[in-house]
Amino acid sequence: MKVIILAGGFGTRLGSITETIPKPMVPIGGKPIIWHIMKIYSSYGFKDFVLSLGYKQEIIKEYFHHYHIRANDFKINLGSKKVDLLNTHDEIDWNITLVDTGLNALKGARVKKIEKYLDDDINLMTYGDGVADIDLNELVKFHKAHGKILTVTGVHPPARFGEIVEKESKLISFKEKPQSSVGLINGGFFVFDKRLFNYLSADDQCDLEYETFEKLVPLGEVMVFKHLKNWECVDTERDLKHLDKLWSEGNAFWKFWK
Repeated sequence: MKVIILAGGFGTRLGSITETIPKPMVPIGGKPIIWHIMKIYSSYGFKDFVLSLGYKQEIIKEYFHHYHIRANDFKINLGSKKVDLLNTHDEIDWNITLVDTGLNALKGARVKKIEKYLDDDINLMTYGDGVADIDLNELVKFHKAHGKILTVTGVHPPARFGEIVEKESKLISFKEKPQSSVGLINGGFFVFDKRLFNYLSADDQCDLEYETFEKLVPLGEVMVFKHLKNWECVDTERDLKHLDKLWSEGNAFWKFWK
């Protein structure tokens, strides 16, 4: 069972940050958010990844190509260029396939273009910008139990605005709006079987959510796994700073690993 991470978008809402790096490489605690996502999956034993790349793909490729240098201390002889690693990192058993799926391809096309790298009937997939304290074993169990083509994880969006409580125009209280008061949204963390590819094409205009998923819904082939705990994504610079703050304060809800 492989994990597809959609990591090819432009990330325009992050403004100047994504002028130099792709969105999945924005740092949280000194590590790219895509690394955090992969650590979530690997914590549950899912360590075989396929990265669907596009915008500034060379930066993601370079990061993983030289990962052993980035993640370890080492000594180097500048004459022979011999490198000796002084420690080992925890990701030695990760297998990562990095695939150029086009600069302007929509997500449906990106998924179709990596079909040849998938061997199993069931695979996992998510976006390259969202983290959660999700139980992936329960997610997969749920998917296998219903037998449909696709499982979407439904999440509550993070509370972004304060809630005003008033009476006769007089302010009674101002408090954070609870997540439970907001409906579910698509949080990524999908599970699908290979029948999904029958509804996709490699045409760059093939969309995933607003085309393919909408075809599957009337057929009764999409189920929702409700994740009612924590989920957040990096959509804006404010989101990025918030997640980085959680990490630095030791409050990263998505961190299952030691």
